[in-house]
Amino acid sequence: MTKPETPVLREMRWWDIDPVLQLEKDLFPEDAWSRGMFWSELAHSRGPEATRRYVVAEEGERLVGYAGLASAGELADVQTIAVARDHWGTGLGSVLLAELLRAATAFECAEVMLECRIDNVRAQKLYERFGFEAIGFRRGYYQPGNVDALVMRLTTASDSGSAAVSTSERGTEING
Repeated sequence: MTKPETPVLREMRWWDIDPVLQLEKDLFPEDAWSRGMFWSELAHSRGPEATRRYVVAEEGERLVGYAGLASAGELADVQTIAVARDHWGTGLGSVLLAELLRAATAFECAEVMLECRIDNVRAQKLYERFGFEAIGFRRGYYQPGNVDALVMRLTTASDSGSAAVSTSERGTEING
């Protein structure tokens, strides 16, 4: 029996949009992103003026996850993170989130924000492990299902402009 391949991360490119859309529609049937939304995001992800970082996770020839981040000044926003259902619980979500936080550091962002469906407790726990804290709600954010979003924020531990804090560095930090 051969050991399953470990997913490999790489930059998302235009030819990834179709497999990303398939995964998007499976995971987020009510509020899936459109082809145009992904095209728009990728248009801002390359070159010296890039403000986005989008990655895909591939296992062999199969796309098993993707994630994206947008930056504006000192603020970054996690736009999306998705992992194929058969890869839930494998740590791939953590790998994707860590990559987005590295990108936030490269963009010199001091704060990272995100919205998470209020009913997606599994994702909320992932974000909390990385130090994100709930700061509010957006009523009816996810349409057409009219589902509320939990707004979460990660601020840097220092003024270094680095949002990528490893879990071991965070350890038992207590935020009063």
